[in-house]
Amino acid sequence: MDEHGADYTDRVIPHTTMDSVLISEVGPRDGLQSVKATMPLHHKQAWLTELHASGLREIEVGSFVPARLLPQLADTAEVVRHALTLPGLTVMVLVPNLRGAQSAFDAGVHKITLPVSASEAHSLANVRKTCAEMVEEVRAVVALRNAQAPHVKVEAGVSTAFGCTLQGDVPQAHVLRLAQALADAGVDDIGLSDTTGMAHPEAIRRLFTGLRHAVGEKAGAAHLHNTRGLGLANCLAAYEVGVRTFDSSQGGLGGCPYAPGASGNVITEDLVFMFESMGVRTGVNLLRLIEAREALRRGLPGEPLYGMTPEAGVPAHWRDASSAAHAHGAS
Repeated sequence: MDEHGADYTDRVIPHTTMDSVLISEVGPRDGLQSVKATMPLHHKQAWLTELHASGLREIEVGSFVPARLLPQLADTAEVVRHALTLPGLTVMVLVPNLRGAQSAFDAGVHKITLPVSASEAHSLANVRKTCAEMVEEVRAVVALRNAQAPHVKVEAGVSTAFGCTLQGDVPQAHVLRLAQALADAGVDDIGLSDTTGMAHPEAIRRLFTGLRHAVGEKAGAAHLHNTRGLGLANCLAAYEVGVRTFDSSQGGLGGCPYAPGASGNVITEDLVFMFESMGVRTGVNLLRLIEAREALRRGLPGEPLYGMTPEAGVPAHWRDASSAAHAHGAS
């Protein structure tokens, strides 16, 4: 039982072979903004095409931020244009403010996500606004969405929810108050981000359970990092308390340039392998996903790519077992 009286141990949700999760690929934004090299546009387009061909159906393709701050993502409008041609794909971008949201709506995206830090120090470093100022910015973005693009979903991602390398401890009560303020501001979903890789499974279970108590069905994605080797364990803990959307990055690219020591998103290939091995459907063809790494390598030659599953290879008969499980679930 936590300090709010919530007994999260009673919230563990057993899974069946009919369960499914949404894997939201963030490598084309979170990954590319964290490397020094800039991937050429045609390579980004080819990589997106391969990721989509693997079965991924939500991809964060870029960010509308000033090019001087993130030159790696200066071509986001062109990337969005290509992504919109991929059938069945939810095209998502990150926007830090009202101006970025306007650019995203003009580009025709399906979903935007806004980073709202639970740490004052990180918020000022990342977006140059306090937490309270960011809530008001989100409120303005929602109003703009309602007026111009009511079909676009607005997600708020609460970053540094599990601790901050700049500030230190981030109290759970503060995170949940911030989440409630964002729900009141009108966002569709609220996710939690382990920006600095400080989370562990018990903290994950406790905070995501608290989030669902605070905002109900608006409780959203888990954006977790593998900085200290707990990425998959934390994803499993989140799944056990009802989380069904998970951000991850092919090859483990990513981190946060404004949080010292933050590195390593959860690796998409390993996350898909874990869930599919459990009988939890992702809709992703793991073999095709691993093949998509070649497009990433061509676009970022020499950049280290991580992942235990791609290195070890999939087990024998994986293709037959995976196909049979999916056919059974669809029947």
